[in-house]
Amino acid sequence: MKPKILAVIPARFASKRFPGKPLSPLAGKSLIERLYRETARSKLIDRIVVATDSRRIIKGVQEFGGEALMTSGKHRTGSDRTAEAWKKLGGEIILNIQADHLGVTGGMYDRVLARMLGDRSIEFATLAAKVDSEQVLFNPNRVKIIMNSTGDAFWFSRYPLPYLQGVNGGRLDEFDFYYHIGVYFFRKKGLKQFAAWPRSPHEKAESLEQLRILENHRRIRVFKITSKIISIDTPEDLKQAEKQFSADRS
Repeated sequence: MKPKILAVIPARFASKRFPGKPLSPLAGKSLIERLYRETARSKLIDRIVVATDSRRIIKGVQEFGGEALMTSGKHRTGSDRTAEAWKKLGGEIILNIQADHLGVTGGMYDRVLARMLGDRSIEFATLAAKVDSEQVLFNPNRVKIIMNSTGDAFWFSRYPLPYLQGVNGGRLDEFDFYYHIGVYFFRKKGLKQFAAWPRSPHEKAESLEQLRILENHRRIRVFKITSKIISIDTPEDLKQAEKQFSADRS
């Protein structure tokens, strides 16, 4: 039976910033295993699969009992890889859960999915968390997001958005900044269209796949979350995450 809700975790081994990141250990388990097991706590997701172009990642996933699927090595984005997995496995609502954020719970996925199941006008959705430090605000690996009054994404950028003219320090006191959490929710029609659209100019400039959706005049509903998110883009981020896990267990 084809799953109604399919969660895809796209994972490359040959990342430029952090080769082998999905298999890197964090407090005794690989990043991909931690993400997979938390996703499995969802009550609404029917099937989870890691989509990769690496035999090493497939082996690593199978060793902890997960499902993995070999996909093309030509994909430029995780959502394009997710689209290939969906074409092979099916699904009505598809999640692309990027393997560099920890802290999103199964219940958080279910909150968005429940809204999508009840409101068919939501074609694309994603998550955002409040910026809590200037270190995050000015880190280009933490993608900033601004939203309109209806809760849809207005724009994404690696640059701090918006620019606060005339503010000398105290930026976080003047404005609630948000950064993007790498989870995308697609209805199948939207994912099919996404994969057919060419990479857009701003997407290429910022290396942000979600801009392809906005540049094709579609809406992305944003759901705010408040839990502590660990974002891992570099080996140094992993070291900091290891310290945090050790402190939490002590």
